[in-house]
Amino acid sequence: MTVNREGTPDGDRERQLYDKIPDVRDGLTREERVVLYVLHEAQKERGGRNVPTAMLWGRICDHFYISPEALSAMLARFGARK
Repeated sequence: MTVNREGTPDGDRERQLYDKIPDVRDGLTREERVVLYVLHEAQKERGGRNVPTAMLWGRICDHFYISPEALSAMLARFGARK
């Protein structure tokens, strides 16, 4: 495994870059796709009811870190309402 100047493995750095690039098929980034998947699973568990943002944030942080503000902004882009 090679290590870059920042001290992180090159594979991790490349993955971080690719995570930010939208997919050609639907324009979603990997992070957006994970958020939608986790939201869908949580809604199924709650019987189709709305999922509190705090609950969603906790589950998403199991996959990757996102600040609560960034998650709220992402959900607003998706059309979430209060």
